[in-house]
Amino acid sequence: MIRRHELSDAEWEFVRPLLPASLRGRKRLDDRRVLNGIVWKFRTGTAWRDVPERYGPWQTLHTRFRRWALDGTFERMLRAAQARADAAGDIDWLVSVDSTVVRAHQHAAGARKGGRAPRVSDARGAV
Repeated sequence: MIRRHELSDAEWEFVRPLLPASLRGRKRLDDRRVLNGIVWKFRTGTAWRDVPERYGPWQTLHTRFRRWALDGTFERMLRAAQARADAAGDIDWLVSVDSTVVRAHQHAAGARKGGRAPRVSDARGAV
């Protein structure tokens, strides 16, 4: 049974080859279980400590998330998903740039009170 915030079988088969292999150390927690926990955390917006135990210890999820973020795993997933969607014609690459300018009040920008800059003295100490 697939739960609401978990990857479907098709989604899992798409991302599985993009995950790094564990080459050393002890047998680690199942990647699908961990990735489902990470997805659950970000889809619900909860804290790491509040991820349900069915996904494994929250420390494991957090460690794996950080490792995959640092080694570019999520970047590879995004690029692969974009390439697949682009090939299927599902992406419209139209870009719109907005150049709106919002002026801030002078006090919001850190201006001095009184509006005057301090006097600069010369090398002899005279003002």
